[in-house]
Amino acid sequence: MRDFLLLSALATLLALALRRPFVGVLAWAWFSIMTPHQIAYGVYGVPLNLVIAAVTMFAYVVSGEVMKFRFDPVIALILGLAGWLTLSQLFSLNPENSAPHTDWFVKTLLFILLCAQMATSKLRIHALIWVIVAGIGFFAAKGALFTVITLGEFRVQGLPDTIIEDNNHFGIATATILPLILYLRTQAKTAWLRLGLAALLVLSVLAILGTHSRGGFIALALFGVVMWFRSRHKFALAAAAFAVLAPAVAFMPAKWGERMTTITSATEDKSFMGRVDAWVVNAKLGAAHPLTGAGLRNPYLFEVASTVDAERGARARAAHSIYFEMLGGAGFVGLGLYLGLYASGFLAAWGVFARRGEPGMEPWRPELARAIQFSLIVFAIGGASVSMEMWYGYLMLIACAGGLAHMTPRLKAPPKYANIQATTQTNRPRTAPAITRL
Repeated sequence: MRDFLLLSALATLLALALRRPFVGVLAWAWFSIMTPHQIAYGVYGVPLNLVIAAVTMFAYVVSGEVMKFRFDPVIALILGLAGWLTLSQLFSLNPENSAPHTDWFVKTLLFILLCAQMATSKLRIHALIWVIVAGIGFFAAKGALFTVITLGEFRVQGLPDTIIEDNNHFGIATATILPLILYLRTQAKTAWLRLGLAALLVLSVLAILGTHSRGGFIALALFGVVMWFRSRHKFALAAAAFAVLAPAVAFMPAKWGERMTTITSATEDKSFMGRVDAWVVNAKLGAAHPLTGAGLRNPYLFEVASTVDAERGARARAAHSIYFEMLGGAGFVGLGLYLGLYASGFLAAWGVFARRGEPGMEPWRPELARAIQFSLIVFAIGGASVSMEMWYGYLMLIACAGGLAHMTPRLKAPPKYANIQATTQTNRPRTAPAITRL
């Protein structure tokens, strides 16, 4: 039954995508973030994302949207990073190990390219933001309920067989969507939707605590600090945060508190020092192969890590840092392109926010730009402790930032009766505003 419902929904979306290619983008985002085929046993493991991508790209070309292809810093850096990763694979120290990771990352970047090209209207961008928030928020709500039921005794994990399966990764991903939840709440037109988003925000905070992730806790703390400085109602915000966090922290088990307190004594923590070893190995591999690196995920291998550091190589492991993962896997050039892509998205959002108040600038655009900036900051800080450089969630936000920057200001409608000739021409066929079309 699950298979039938899922395949029926997918068939409907793909049929719609043939006419409206952006529906295919939304379907890809849904399958990437939530991976619904993981719970449909008959299609488990079937590469449905490839089917969605093929249909979407076909529709993108046939519909003529490809003729609107634009070239800007975000697009250039997406293409540059995808190209460099492909080149890095040619010089990989272990091609068989790095090939699937490179293939995955490059395919993700190419689809993010489609997101950036087509997310150029309020409806499209909001739809993509809703998919991101609903996808992560669904599992955050489940995690929060699990935390409450078990009184925080067990860790909340992400979705199996995905990038966010690890508790640390899931905590960072959940913290990243918090600013987006707040933004959507400001745009909600009904009281029940605003209430639901407020509840999702609280549940997401509980889920982050339930992951027992120190990186997630730091990202949550950063979110709280930035929110407090930005708020005009600091006392009310502090009181609300205390009302949520005080009882939540109180019922968490002692081992949770002990784990969080190790943040202040990281050099004495074996787990943290293991990460430092991995950072050193990746830094040395980056120095030894500054252009193309060792190949994605190759620093995990003993035979690769030991070529630059025999002692630490014996304890080869994940870098637990988006920055060191890129440095060791793709060299300084790859890291530079990766940071450049992040910066291009951040600056695109900054440019939109800086133009707030300009004639024709709709208020939602700078508000969303600021929320995207906020989310990217949270991810950048949290990402320093996790291997999430390939996570599609933040890449979609960069695509949205590029789309926001590309949107032309909406001109105000002329005053009523300002142009009698225009108002009397009632025989012209009416079409729906472009913003209502996917």
